[in-house]
Amino acid sequence: MKKFLLMSIGWMLLTQLAFAGDPASKVFPLSKSRFAVVHNGQEKIVDLSGQDYIVVSLREEGADGIAYAIDRDGVVWWAASISSGAKGHETPSGIFPIFRKERFYMSKAHPDPKGINNMDFSLWFTSQGHAIHMGNDDGMSHGCIHVGKKGAATMFKWAKKGTKVVVTREHYLPFVYYDLRKSGYKESKVKKGYIKQYLKTMKPVKPHMPE
Repeated sequence: MKKFLLMSIGWMLLTQLAFAGDPASKVFPLSKSRFAVVHNGQEKIVDLSGQDYIVVSLREEGADGIAYAIDRDGVVWWAASISSGAKGHETPSGIFPIFRKERFYMSKAHPDPKGINNMDFSLWFTSQGHAIHMGNDDGMSHGCIHVGKKGAATMFKWAKKGTKVVVTREHYLPFVYYDLRKSGYKESKVKKGYIKQYLKTMKPVKPHMPE
């Protein structure tokens, strides 16, 4: 029995690794909380309902360039524009757990020549060093997700170790459009004009109301 449990746990870990962080992986949003992860022709459906999680739609053609925070009630309570990996330093797509948090940090691979911290409010989600952190959201990065100071601080305080980060190269905005329209939601740098223009081609998906 013990051997069977160890084999089962090992298989689960291998499956998780196969569907997260590989350059060949693709993540397709199916709804606000359901995602199809495709790798080497295999598809896995991941449902994050009932959990806190972050969705990063990368700053690339065909995606939003926005990060969204969704709470366990399925409410999008925060959104902000981001920058992601430049060509040759692309941010990997996948679904990852945050495994490390650092309030103050300087990149070891790309230290600031003035000795100033350049990765404050870091939330690491890959063992290769990819993190969500405070940075310039106008310029592309070496692979990390850059968020403005206010958004990075808010996200750092809210997210915990184990919180899932969904990184996709697809549009996610149609699934959360109605949430963003509601009063009380934080829409840091998400301009209404941009949303309206964008949704002329991407029809919003209305939330499902249980009968």
